[in-house]
Formats: sequence, C-alpha cells, structure tokens
Amino acid sequence: MKQIKSFASTLEVLQSTDSLNTSECSLLDKALEATRLAHAPYSDFHVGAALELEDGSIVLGCNQENSAYPSGLCAERVAFFTAGAQHKDKKIVRLAITARSHRHNDSGPAVPCGACLQVLREVEKRQNHLITVLLKGSGAEIWKADGLVNFLPFSFDL
Repeated sequence: MKQIKSFASTLEVLQSTDSLNTSECSLLDKALEATRLAHAPYSDFHVGAALELEDGSIVLGCNQENSAYPSGLCAERVAFFTAGAQHKDKKIVRLAITARSHRHNDSGPAVPCGACLQVLREVEKRQNHLITVLLKGSGAEIWKADGLVNFLPFSFDL
C-alpha cells in the first residue's frame, strides 16, 4: 500500500483585520485598489492582487478578461509575472488577493484557480521561501495562510 505524504494546514480564518499587522492591512488595501483596475466586463468579478517583496516594494495585478476566452489572465498571475519581469532577484514575502462584484453575492474570500495556485507554488519553490497569503472578499472574513501548499497540497512537480 502506497502512503501519500500528508500536509499540515496553517489556514487561519479571521473575522476582522484586528490581528493583522500594519503591512498586511496595507497590502489588502492595495489589492482592493487593484480591483478597480480590473477589466471584467463579462464576469463582473473584479480581482486584485498585491505582492510584497522582501525590500518592501509592492507589485499589483488585476484580472484582464477577453471575449476570446481563455485569452484573459487572472490577477495573481499578472502580479507574479510582473514581479518576475521587473524584480527578478527579489523574494515575494506576502500576497493579498481581494475580489468584489456587483452581480455576485458571495462575500467570502476568493481562492485562486488551480492554474494560479500551480504558478504560485512554483514561485515559492524557486525562491525557496513560503509566501504568506491573505484572501478577502467583500465581507469581513479574511483567510491567512503560510504557504500555498494550504490551497494546493498536491501540486504538480517536475
């Protein structure tokens, strides 16, 4: 019988920003700002991502939809690919993702899609450093986790 390696989840569910530090609150605010830059005419699902690099600089990303689906790109990958192109040698220490919509009533945190999770996992592996993840929807609840393995425990690996 083959055993599958287990993982320990470190996901915290917070009801407010009270237990977050100033840097984490600011990063969530930046991600919310990025939702206003999103191009989401088809889904009305505006997603913003903000990355904090080891030197304190912030990189933003927002979803970009296209009528020739799936030619658009998710906010997370926009932010990570921008960081890779403009800040190649700097580690990413935190990621905040927020989502909002006028059409959809779900106020909970939006978890990245599988493709984004795989990309984010490879960034962690490449930089040999876990990324703190903060997820927030339009409601008060915030999910906080150390490392993307909490969202993608069985990532593809070469």
